[in-house]
Amino acid sequence: MRGLILSGGRGTRLRPLTFTNAKQLVPVANKPVLFYGIEALVAAGIMEIGIVVGDTREEIRSAVGDGSHWGCRITYIEQEAPLGLAHAVLISEDFLKGEPFVMYLGDNLIKNGITALVDEFRVRRPNAQILLAHVPNPSQFGVAELEGGRIVKLVEKPRHPKSDLALVGVYMFDPNIFPAVKAISPSWRGELEITDAIQHLVDQGLIVEPHVVDGWWKDMGKVEDLLEANRLVLETFEQRIEGSVDAESRIEGKVVIEKGAQVVASVIRGPAIIGMNAQISHSYVGPFSSIHNNVKITDSEIEHSIVLENAAIESINDRIESSLIGRNARISKLSLKPRAWRFNIGDNSEIGVH
Repeated sequence: MRGLILSGGRGTRLRPLTFTNAKQLVPVANKPVLFYGIEALVAAGIMEIGIVVGDTREEIRSAVGDGSHWGCRITYIEQEAPLGLAHAVLISEDFLKGEPFVMYLGDNLIKNGITALVDEFRVRRPNAQILLAHVPNPSQFGVAELEGGRIVKLVEKPRHPKSDLALVGVYMFDPNIFPAVKAISPSWRGELEITDAIQHLVDQGLIVEPHVVDGWWKDMGKVEDLLEANRLVLETFEQRIEGSVDAESRIEGKVVIEKGAQVVASVIRGPAIIGMNAQISHSYVGPFSSIHNNVKITDSEIEHSIVLENAAIESINDRIESSLIGRNARISKLSLKPRAWRFNIGDNSEIGVH
């Protein structure tokens, strides 16, 4: 089997962060989301992986390389525009070489990986296997309708969904998917929808098996999803301290402190991760926080947040929480009189003040 990871999306719902960064490279627990997908495919024994890339192709190439870091081989497939998941399958036909394959959306996380599901697909050999999960907001996803455990209908983002079973961002196909993709037309969104292609398989009497996933599944559509995924991954950590922690500091619970990090007169309460060469001084870092490499936090408090590389937080009296702070950003207290707010923010940003 081969693997196909889709990383061409623009991540509009994660702006302004994704104005300058690929959403698939936004870190969860200090690791890019895309890397979790690569690791899941490799763990399932898939060593030939194609990555469909778009506008952020150079950033993704630079981060991922040729795949040797994971012991696999990466091939990049360029998509000229985000024309739909089925379009990504269509342009990858030459790479897939007629083999069965796993398609994995590059901004998804699945708790238990996909190894058992891939093994099941290899043994049972259906024409397609789709992963489903119960969700509270099915109108935001492709939705499957089942009768007697069999798929009867798939609808992309229905206004009035008849089921709460959303398509998880992992699909398994044999080569029958290619004539199905070629048989469909673009949707009202101007995209070739993978739901329409799978529906074509169903209508042709081919075998499409559903599998409702156990455990959690998250896609990184919004900041809230990203923070929740960060929380879920951090909960799986065990304490590991490789940086320096002085005698005045206190480390509580599942905390990872990477090499070169320094913790001075501070409290770190897990689950949390402090990246390489980060400096935490006279501060509090609370649960579900990911502090990336080279971050400086001084005289401040933060929890349930993600802080990216080279950011700095200085002398913030009130606690920062449920926040996503981008690379090279700086948050600091100004000693201006009279007191005033001063902002320099990009499009689609969000700031809450009291």
